[in-house]
Amino acid sequence: MTGKEIIQRGAEAIIYLEEGKVVKERISKGYRVPEIDRKIRKQRTKAEAKLMIRAADCGANVPNVTLDDDFKLVMDHLKGEKVKDILNDVDNEKRADICSKMGEIIAKIHSSGIIHGDLTTSNMILVGNDVYFIDFGLGKFSEKVEDQAVDLFLLNEALNSTHTKFLSECWEKIISIYSKKHTKAKEVISRMEKIKSRRRYK
Repeated sequence: MTGKEIIQRGAEAIIYLEEGKVVKERISKGYRVPEIDRKIRKQRTKAEAKLMIRAADCGANVPNVTLDDDFKLVMDHLKGEKVKDILNDVDNEKRADICSKMGEIIAKIHSSGIIHGDLTTSNMILVGNDVYFIDFGLGKFSEKVEDQAVDLFLLNEALNSTHTKFLSECWEKIISIYSKKHTKAKEVISRMEKIKSRRRYK
């Protein structure tokens, strides 16, 4: 990794800057049989690229991505701020605008059969006035209402954890836009409320 600026070291991958691009490289797991390890890393890398390409095709803001080799994604370096770091500090109008854009992107990807899998404000970047979604590593293709509902549930939990003070206003704005842009929104939101109830009484 010499000469590369490490952005993040995770359990599955190392993310670093190289020649002005962000590279996500899935790392080998010593506890796995080498052949199986290569297969898993290759499949997950390819799957993440496919998710991001389809997301871009449906009009969602994501970094442009290419496969560099079996285990590396090369993406545009988004020069902005994590939504997690700013959402609590911006004014009400700006917060509402960011949340509206979040709702619109979620509606777009769900309508296209994409589940993000880790919808938190840590995986959203504000670039100028645009919100971008990153890190589809836990994502998958699915048109199931249950899967979309879980995606929303995870976002609700993330907002409640990190942006507790603004949960109600943020959630209202996200769901308002999501409901207008996604034909299955009513079903998805209803299922999400059932998931919340199940978790509450566990």
